Amino acid sequence: MTEFAKFTPADRFSVAPMIDVTTPTFRAIARLFSKKAMLYTEMIAANAIVHGKEYLIDHDADFINPCTLQLGGSDPKVLADACRIASKFNYSAINLNAGCPSDKVQSGSFGAILMKTPDVITDCLKAMQDASDVPVTVKTRIGVDDLDDFDYTLKIVDSVYKTGCRHIILHARKAWLNGLSPKENRTIPPLDYERVFSLKDHFPDLAITINGGIKTIDECNEMLKKVEGVMLGRACMDDPYILASVDNRIYNDGSKILSRDECFEKVVEYAEKYVSEGRKLHHLGNHIINMFNGCKGARRFRNYLSCHMHELGAGPEVLVQAYNKMKEA
Repeated sequence: MTEFAKFTPADRFSVAPMIDVTTPTFRAIARLFSKKAMLYTEMIAANAIVHGKEYLIDHDADFINPCTLQLGGSDPKVLADACRIASKFNYSAINLNAGCPSDKVQSGSFGAILMKTPDVITDCLKAMQDASDVPVTVKTRIGVDDLDDFDYTLKIVDSVYKTGCRHIILHARKAWLNGLSPKENRTIPPLDYERVFSLKDHFPDLAITINGGIKTIDECNEMLKKVEGVMLGRACMDDPYILASVDNRIYNDGSKILSRDECFEKVVEYAEKYVSEGRKLHHLGNHIINMFNGCKGARRFRNYLSCHMHELGAGPEVLVQAYNKMKEA
């Protein structure tokens, strides 16, 4: 049984779990840029793990940690079994998804729909804690559908607090379970940062990581004046280079902030190993195609890479050629 989840230094900055984005390949690239950021897996269904798909959570802990495994589920026993299986992979922490609003997740009775039954969140977390030897946390939102006043937010957070957990990740907007796509759920329900900040008055010893709409390192540092942790999602997907300044500017470790070109050199070096192991370049290229966003020639880089990374036998030379095309601009 783990100690009750507490905030760790690594939790000061984290990269949000994102389906089809925070894959093992993405996490490896992110770790090239930041040694300290807390990374998250995609949400992995607990049912899949307990029914033989352990490969979904295979994990190079020595290279990738700190990293949190995010699980989806609503059956305390199944979640507990998944936690026991996950123990062999040495993740830094395990997180319960109680905020994803997609139809697929709802059909499995987990994700954002759990916010309608806070007692189930409590039961799931307790079972996961009993089965884990690492911290167990939850990522959720401030409300769901019409259950979105401050009192209901308190009820959701209390369902986590009563398990002894002292760290919660909160997306600062509610979820609509019907009528909005997952993409629309990330933008249409209004952000309410002040509601998240106000929770500190009711749970002063609860560490809060805030998520939603945060796009820059400057914004992160402003948030960190009011809460303990900050989580970025789409900003890291839209421009992975943002991670290069995290260790210096968020963790204040005095490390050098690498230039985009220096980070790209690291990616090319990693790509050599990646392709030599029989993996396809495009699985890596998809995660760095936006690496030069905002730079002169970035469109040339994206266009060349998107056209050639799927070719048979494509290797790191395609990355270099895309880079050279950009520099010709």
